[in-house]
Amino acid sequence: MVTSLAFRLTKRFGAKIVLDDLALEVRGREFVTFLGPSGCGKSTALNLLAGLLPPTAGEIRLDGVRIDGLPPERRGFGMVFQNYALFPHLTVGANVAFGLAVRGLAKAELAPRVRRMLELVRLAGLEDRYPGQLSGGQQQRVAIARALAVEPRLLLLDEPLSNLDAKLRLEMRGEIKRLHAELGLTSIYVTHDQTEALSLSDRIVVLRDGRVVQAGPPAEIHDRPRTLFVADFMGYRNAFPVTVSSAEGDTVVGHARDVTLRGLGVVALAPGTAAVAVVRPEDVEVAPEPAGANVVRGTVRFTEYLGREHGVEVVLGTGQTLMARLPRPVTVGSALALRLPPERVVILPAEDGAR
Repeated sequence: MVTSLAFRLTKRFGAKIVLDDLALEVRGREFVTFLGPSGCGKSTALNLLAGLLPPTAGEIRLDGVRIDGLPPERRGFGMVFQNYALFPHLTVGANVAFGLAVRGLAKAELAPRVRRMLELVRLAGLEDRYPGQLSGGQQQRVAIARALAVEPRLLLLDEPLSNLDAKLRLEMRGEIKRLHAELGLTSIYVTHDQTEALSLSDRIVVLRDGRVVQAGPPAEIHDRPRTLFVADFMGYRNAFPVTVSSAEGDTVVGHARDVTLRGLGVVALAPGTAAVAVVRPEDVEVAPEPAGANVVRGTVRFTEYLGREHGVEVVLGTGQTLMARLPRPVTVGSALALRLPPERVVILPAEDGAR
């Protein structure tokens, strides 16, 4: 059982730095997610940990022992790939047994282990089928069973749900969470999907250009982003440039030309500082009064029905666009006053330049 994983890694491809001194410690039984856009280095980090790529510099220590010089098969890790990477000419049972056979497990032990793994991922009785005879969700379960069969010290998952439809993604997300808890796994998961990261993780590590820009529990990343880059990635679609007029504790007040916005200051902001107030569309409300602090006014330009709510695009008097999700329909062309709840507004330094 893993008690700790620690690494500090740099990876270059020619002159391009893909990972820039990326350092992290992972505790035993922890579920850590690398979250970020394409090209931020998250999959490269996973491949370095797995031993599929050599680092340019740095080291990996598992329970204090350096392992970055070991080949993949000697690290004792399991890996689930984005494209499943199943052997089409092998049966389900043979696919699950593949890693065990490579590690030299006795033949008498292979069949019971394979059966146990398939029962664990709820595919019992499908040992003799081929991957081409399975649905996408079933193929992903086979890939997970193969990774778990080797009783991995660390489970690595590289965007394993990205090829599934919405229903299957939700189902498999629950299965991964169940297996992690049930087996007491230590897992590192890669995704660009904030919902997956929030649902699965004990800790989220947000990456940008090969560096950690923020790491913490899901609620902290979701509610207290520390940069505009993290805020934008976590769904804060509305951004208002302001000048800080006061900051007391974690409450910050900012002024723009025709609005005063009060919100949460996650990082220290001095009066007079250029800042940006951000808020999610789903947190915007119809204002009970047409004016006041944290109230903006505009004209509805576009609406769309989203099921239990309505997506609304409002053009403000400044020409800026605001996105909202409202419980009731509104009419295109109508005037609308909207409130940005202070407890849901985050005010951040403007110099991030990441939006």
